[in-house]
Amino acid sequence: MDLSVFLALASFAFVTVITPGPNNLMLMASGLNFGLRRSVPHMAGIGIGFPLMVLLVGLGAMEVFDAWPPSHTILKVLSVVYMVWLAWKIATAAPPREGAANGKPLTFLQAAAFQWVNPKAWSMALGAITLYATGRDLLSVLIVAGLYVACAVVSTSTWVLLGIQIRKLLGRPDVLRWVNFAMAMMLLGSLTIALLTPST
Repeated sequence: MDLSVFLALASFAFVTVITPGPNNLMLMASGLNFGLRRSVPHMAGIGIGFPLMVLLVGLGAMEVFDAWPPSHTILKVLSVVYMVWLAWKIATAAPPREGAANGKPLTFLQAAAFQWVNPKAWSMALGAITLYATGRDLLSVLIVAGLYVACAVVSTSTWVLLGIQIRKLLGRPDVLRWVNFAMAMMLLGSLTIALLTPST
């Protein structure tokens, strides 16, 4: 991979991870409701889980879709059901002071597993492999996955910290309920956009 391709890949990776989508909206909600320390497993789950997904996609997981096309439809249905459930959980989350004892942020494994039902993650993985690891050789796929690890450090931190800042600015429980509801609606909106956007 020459320098110009690497720089193009770095730009692609950064833009795709920093822009709003299901992962980032959930991270913002986690920062808002649970703070930085309790959100770290969620952040790590995305930061490792998505690059692992990219690696597996690049090394041949997409052959399942080629061999059995209905599997793609099944994945979309599972994605929609799971993300509607997540949106409901965010919309009905108690404000931090009320929910501190009962609320639970996503664990590392939950956040990593979520990548496989996240339509935006699939679009990103397919786009990155198609554009920047066309031969699907191990080194190219590893470079793509490695860049996503680096970009995830910036992206996950940014969105959790944004949620924390919103919490500081809007500390009233009634306002936080409305913010959680708005984030749930944005999560559903991001799902719609991801489903309507064709894969690269």
